[in-house]
Amino acid sequence: MISFGPTEEQEIVREAMREFAHSAVRPIARKSEEEGLVPEDFLEQSWQLGLVSTQIPEAYGGGGEARSPITNALVLEELACGDAGLALAALAPALFAMPVVEFGTEAQQRELLPLFCGDRYHAASLALVEPGPCFDPIGLRTVAERKGDGWVLSGAKCFVPMADRASHFLVLARAGEGVGLEAVQAFIVPRDAAGLEISEPEKKLGLNGLPTGSLALERVELPAVGRLGGDAGCDARRLVNLSRTALGTVLVGLSRAVMEYAIPYAKDREAFGEAIARKQAIAFTLADMRIEVDAMRWLTWKAASRLEHGVDATREAHLARSYCARQAMKIADDGVQVLGGHGFIREHPIELWYRNARTLGVLEGTVAL
Repeated sequence: MISFGPTEEQEIVREAMREFAHSAVRPIARKSEEEGLVPEDFLEQSWQLGLVSTQIPEAYGGGGEARSPITNALVLEELACGDAGLALAALAPALFAMPVVEFGTEAQQRELLPLFCGDRYHAASLALVEPGPCFDPIGLRTVAERKGDGWVLSGAKCFVPMADRASHFLVLARAGEGVGLEAVQAFIVPRDAAGLEISEPEKKLGLNGLPTGSLALERVELPAVGRLGGDAGCDARRLVNLSRTALGTVLVGLSRAVMEYAIPYAKDREAFGEAIARKQAIAFTLADMRIEVDAMRWLTWKAASRLEHGVDATREAHLARSYCARQAMKIADDGVQVLGGHGFIREHPIELWYRNARTLGVLEGTVAL
């Protein structure tokens, strides 16, 4: 029979991630956000889970497990339910490592993948978003020009996760005369590349626990091997679809956190002699939260399923990201309304989730399945 639920193995993984989020992520989320940093012991603890290394081939020191966007979506939701910023920090290395697994040449894989199979957290990241309003990856302004056998990159990037410590960046740039993502390629830029300038961590409305930075590329010269996939290149559309689906999944986890906090609060909070959950307006709001969280999850699962089967998921990934961004903001706002005045004070995490939802809604390229 057709099953629309996780397999037994996926359920085990999901439960393990739920327990980790409850015990190791949620308790440090507020402190991480207020201090504007990710605790080093958390990064090492999350690294021991093998979230990245298990999907790297055994030949390069990894676990050799098949990459599954659906399983990764389950993991992401649980971690993001603990805290979106910490979840993105823990999985930032996958933004670089997984494209190398999927599109890298044998030489690129042999050189780079062992970095992510050690005992310590190794930071690397993806540079996709560019400064300016209404960013869209089909209209990148960062360009890669041919110079002999190599390339020269010029442009600017922002919202690059873990930029303060990343050893390498995967920079997406326009490298041809084609239209949209068909002309986009990815380039491997080491941190010490001449012409690369990395800013101090950016100040944001939300996700303050996740350090992000800006890159300025002033005619950064790369050899021919600096292009991901070599002469074959990579499928930039798939990279963007993986990122959009993952971002939608993070928003599902955040929205579920709001819902699971608001429901018991409404049952316990009394006004005019009865629990506010018995008030029709509150009850309908909570019911709508449940409906939308499930709808968001199904959209992301559909996109992840198409990605797992290797078929084009452009439409599904776009719908998942845009719908989840819109509904997560509404759910977070409704959560604030349910708590009333308590929704604005730091004694409760709703205001943190509200700010994170607004910030996630304008980001691209901060997470990958």
